[in-house]
Amino acid sequence: MTTEHAARPTTARRPGLPASLTPALVERLTTRVSAAPDAARVTTTAPYSGVPLADLPVSTPADVEEAFARARTAQKSWAATPIDERKRILLRYHDLVLARQDEALDLMQAENGKTRRDAFLEVVDIGIVSRYYARTAAKYLNPKRRRGAIPLLTHTTELRHPKGVVTVISPWNYPLSMAAGDAVAALTAGNAVVQKPDTQTALTALWSMDLMHEAGLPAGVWQMVIGACFPSAGQLCVSIERLYVAESIRDKFIAAFVARTKALKVGAAYDYSIDVGSLTTSSQLKTVTQHVEDAVAKGATVLAGGKARPDLGPLFYEPTILTDVTPDMTLYDHETFGPVVSIYSYRDVDEAITLANSSPYGLNASVWSRNGARGRAVAARVHAGTVNVNEAFAAAWGSIDAPMGGVGDSGLGRRHGAEGILKYTEPQTVAHQRLQGFTPPALVSPETWATLLTKALKVLKVTGVR
Repeated sequence: MTTEHAARPTTARRPGLPASLTPALVERLTTRVSAAPDAARVTTTAPYSGVPLADLPVSTPADVEEAFARARTAQKSWAATPIDERKRILLRYHDLVLARQDEALDLMQAENGKTRRDAFLEVVDIGIVSRYYARTAAKYLNPKRRRGAIPLLTHTTELRHPKGVVTVISPWNYPLSMAAGDAVAALTAGNAVVQKPDTQTALTALWSMDLMHEAGLPAGVWQMVIGACFPSAGQLCVSIERLYVAESIRDKFIAAFVARTKALKVGAAYDYSIDVGSLTTSSQLKTVTQHVEDAVAKGATVLAGGKARPDLGPLFYEPTILTDVTPDMTLYDHETFGPVVSIYSYRDVDEAITLANSSPYGLNASVWSRNGARGRAVAARVHAGTVNVNEAFAAAWGSIDAPMGGVGDSGLGRRHGAEGILKYTEPQTVAHQRLQGFTPPALVSPETWATLLTKALKVLKVTGVR
């Protein structure tokens, strides 16, 4: 059975485009695309209203090859740039992002359809990331002395060399964080970047690159190419889609959760008045609609939402809560990546952990508990790359001194922390043997030399030398 509940009606008008998104700004950004003057064009539309947003040149394979050639040339001198100079550029970029955030917020809302408060989190994210790598780059990238094979006789150094040209393919769901976050780390490590942002949110990516050049990045080091649209899986990769609630509080929790969800303000506005914005593409609206309709047809119960809101804009969908979801329903173990969550119950913590870990995915999870120590202990048993306690995702994501990434089928590698920048480098070991090493001197037999080295190893163990 199903029940229908309308989300809180909104009086927010459907806006066109923000005043800051002037033809001059769009023209300046689109000229940053690596494409021929007579390139084919592709037009993007604003999710809030469906009006045309940008007319972008399309890069051909030849354009991409030329971009890489320019990047390889520019990277050689960029790699030779002292880390202190790279640091100064990053800190100027940090200041520009914060000072010009209204442009970024308008662009993200216009291209993605998210609320301003969600867009602001991306501004904060890039500010933190750029400042973090500016402050820590020398620690991660400067040569490091390592223990040699033979104490005092072997001088060993670990060097970090940039990989060269790094390709970044960024999705539309977090158009500033995903476009600039990895690019900042790669550039800091001395690489050049050729990036392919999702076409729908290309202006935001181009804006971030434009500001980096304004901060002092040399020409050719960061380049952008545009192709037929690269589809992303959803709106927020670390979003909560499954909620496991203790049976003892299930009814009380659901009542409160449904009430809060119905109170959310859904709509379009270039300010901070809206709680839930628009989906970004028609294909994403189709996916969300199909997942919910499939679940309802197979017996799921809709406690809130459950339908599109074309009265608000072409791609709006109400925040939706489902119960009675079973394994034969698509959204049970597939990612919807829309404003849809399903609620399940459990009897004890062991069962909850088993249910949470039953998915092949493992990017992000959260544990909610009044006892922080107990919450952290449960979090350590959850099969996910990041687990937040009493927070949905921002605590782990914002802790950029720690690695961020998934396990299982949720991707490879990490961003943030040491791993987020060292993955863009090639390690090199330089070992200088100052005096006699493992080869015996001319007047000493191999057997005698082996005996001497064996005794030396035993002495090193006794003395605690590693």
